[in-house]
This record gives sequence, C-alpha cells and structure tokens, in this order.
Amino acid sequence: MKKVLLTSMALILISLPTYSQTPRRIDFGGFGVYAAANSNVKARPDAVLFGDSITQLWFEQDSAFFKANNYLGRGIGGQTTSSMLIRFRQDVIELNPKIVVILGGTNDVAENGGPIELKNVLGNIKSMCELAEVHGIIPVICSVTPCNRFYWREDLKPAEKIIALNDLLREYALSEGITYVDYHTPMREPDGSMPEKYAADGCHPTLLGYQVMESILEPCVESLLR
Repeated sequence: MKKVLLTSMALILISLPTYSQTPRRIDFGGFGVYAAANSNVKARPDAVLFGDSITQLWFEQDSAFFKANNYLGRGIGGQTTSSMLIRFRQDVIELNPKIVVILGGTNDVAENGGPIELKNVLGNIKSMCELAEVHGIIPVICSVTPCNRFYWREDLKPAEKIIALNDLLREYALSEGITYVDYHTPMREPDGSMPEKYAADGCHPTLLGYQVMESILEPCVESLLR
C-alpha cells in the first residue's frame, strides 16, 4: 500500500511542473486585435478614437465618419480602462495621432474585470492623458454614455455610478485644461437610460445615437486642430 501511495505521489509531483508551465494563450490587453491594421497606417491620423465596444461598434456602424475626418477607431468590446491602458502605447502612441479621444469606463462600472473604485478608473484615464501629452498628443476625455441597465449584468444598477464617474472625469478635465466631451447630458432620459432610438439594448448606441455623438465630437476636434 505504501509503495502504491509513494508511486502516486511521485506521479503527481512530476506532473505539476508541466501543468504550471503550460502557457495560457490569452491576449489580455488585446494587442492582436489591431496589430495588422496598425502596421498599415501610413499617414498621421488627426484623431484616434480609443475605447471599448461603444467605440468599436461606432466604426462598424459608421466607418464613413471616420474616413471623412481622418480618424482611426481603436475600440475593443468588453475592455475596462485597465485593459485600455495596457494597449495605449500600441494603439495610440505608436500611431502618433494629433488627438486621442478617450471613451471608457462603462465596463468598469459593469465590473467586467471585477469591482473597481471610481478613483481608480479615473486614475487609468489620467495615466492615458499623461502618456498622450508626453508624446505630443492632445487628449480629449469623453463622458460615459447613459445606461441604467447592463443586459449582461442585470444585478447592477449603473445609472448613478455612471453619473458619479462622469463628475470625476469632468472635474479632472477642467482642472487640467483638457477638452471634455459630454455625450451623457443630451442623450440621457430622466431615469438615467438612453432612449431606445439611441440604444436598442440600453447601452450600445444605434446609428442614430452615434450620429448624435458625432455632432458633439466633431466640432470639438476641429477646434483643437486649428
């Protein structure tokens, strides 16, 4: 019996190093998403729109807006501001845009990466702005768009937390002289939601919703480019 137990333990110990050293093939920061597209960028973009699924779907629904304005879309669905910060060098700094338009925070409120304090979400966005400025890129901070329910996290009630995060973003932008783009106020219903015509799933804008955002963003970017 002892011999059997010792043999079993030896087999377990032999297998442990192999298991622990097996690489996990997860592109945590999403570096692979835009790697090929980035290598094909030849001219300096006027702006990179940087964010999560809201930015990703924006390009997918209205790529003509991006092309007409010499903008690049660099959004990845599901990303928190922590994930965005990880790829900021590759998907913003190395593209050398004149402006970076930062729209993130929805997935932090949704706790996609686990619970996070709003001050730390703000900290991530501060870091992006500081990195941009060091590299001669003008940062623009966008409000998080309205949402009072996440269809993938029905247990959360995000409306008030989004407002609180936007207050922090606005205060920081004002204190640093950074342009703040407010999508939230003109797109919000009294209960903190977006009208269905602007977001059929309650969170991600429709084409009409994006057109409202475009009408707000474009003049801000144009004024910074002058």
